[in-house]
Amino acid sequence: MEWIYNPWPWYIGGPMIALIMFLLLYFGKNFGMSSNLRTLCTVCGAGKSSEFFNFDWKKQQWNLMVSAGAILGGAIAAHFLSSDSAVLINPATISKLQQLNINSAGSAYLPEELFSMQALSNPAVLLILSVGGFLVGFGARYAGGCTSGHAISGLSNLQLVSLYAVIGFFVGGLFMNHLVLPYLL
Repeated sequence: MEWIYNPWPWYIGGPMIALIMFLLLYFGKNFGMSSNLRTLCTVCGAGKSSEFFNFDWKKQQWNLMVSAGAILGGAIAAHFLSSDSAVLINPATISKLQQLNINSAGSAYLPEELFSMQALSNPAVLLILSVGGFLVGFGARYAGGCTSGHAISGLSNLQLVSLYAVIGFFVGGLFMNHLVLPYLL
């Protein structure tokens, strides 16, 4: 049975995020995917090789549930709540991406030219993804949190450093998208 899925409107999703943030603040917790991944790395023994991962992960067990929920929720949404896996993007954006040899734009969830198993056998694509992953991880560590942590938790707590971080994320994203990415592809 295939379900027809329409995205929830902002006036449903926004208050739900606010409710979750209120509950996290009430219970003294902070949200961010990088802290969830830090907890997972600690469980796997990363504390033996880096002081950053050396903490009592049992006090952060709820982070593991958030990670599991994100994975499970994504799988359920992709397989049971979606009738089409293509992302609806502007036709002008599709045209620009096709000029950069991303021909799956508008017809696939992720660009198959970068994220398919066949693309991972290309050393250039593997290098781009590895360097990008390293830079995202380094940036999240250097900024004291990831985009979700700063943009959702930090801004909800009115933390000025999170505002600076979010501005930096957007400026960096625009810089990469408009000035660097066209030369890599």
